[in-house]
Amino acid sequence: MSAPTENCRHFTSYSGVKLPLKLVGELAAADMGNRNTYFRATYDNAGQLCCCEKIVYGETEFRHCYSYHPDGRLARAEIDDGSDEPQIIDYPA
Repeated sequence: MSAPTENCRHFTSYSGVKLPLKLVGELAAADMGNRNTYFRATYDNAGQLCCCEKIVYGETEFRHCYSYHPDGRLARAEIDDGSDEPQIIDYPA
């Protein structure tokens, strides 16, 4: 699973447990030089979170990738925590 690179933004953390993750504490490009841990997120043209990765000392600790139904509701979450197989959660239409 590869992370898209378009519309990339960076955050300090997330809040809640509901998917898709709600990222908080957006970081400016100037803030990235001294960060050891952060969340890298990509968004589609509709502003929906497509992929987020927790980066720790340059390595991806976990990755969530999302797809959406045409009405904007979450359709699928693919969660890769570094184990052999990602967890896939499908949400009905």
